[in-house]
Amino acid sequence: MNTAVEAVVPPPGPGPGSAFLLAQIGAHAAGRFAERIGALDLTPPQTGLLRAVAAAPGQSQQALASVLGTPPSRLVALVDQLDERGLVERRRNPADRRLHALYLTSAGEELLRRIADVGREHDDAICAALDDGERATLRALLARIADEQGLTPGVHPGYRHV
Repeated sequence: MNTAVEAVVPPPGPGPGSAFLLAQIGAHAAGRFAERIGALDLTPPQTGLLRAVAAAPGQSQQALASVLGTPPSRLVALVDQLDERGLVERRRNPADRRLHALYLTSAGEELLRRIADVGREHDDAICAALDDGERATLRALLARIADEQGLTPGVHPGYRHV
């Protein structure tokens, strides 16, 4: 038998565990999502930041860094990138002039609508093997696991490493 073929034959036994399958599918889905939003000239961290600003307009950069679990210096660099593209704007916080409040611009809002379309297409492609009821069950189960693990809803844990 060809050695290359032997290397991809799964070992006998019950098969991979749920955690392995979640990691395998998660890595695959993250890579495909990065490709899809790359067509919009965005990275996953930029996309997440746009979503976070839209979800809570007027937050300070420090507050967003805390919510996203990323170092403030890394967040400033991400905000700079989006600001240079005219997607977000910094405004002085009237309550504390040392802080900048972040808001989406109209171009940022339009891009966020396009991101939502890409996200729906991505979800449909990744979950194509499931019917609507199965998708709802999967979302509920994954949300329960994420909650039990103490993950912040809607925030990718990869921000800790960007």
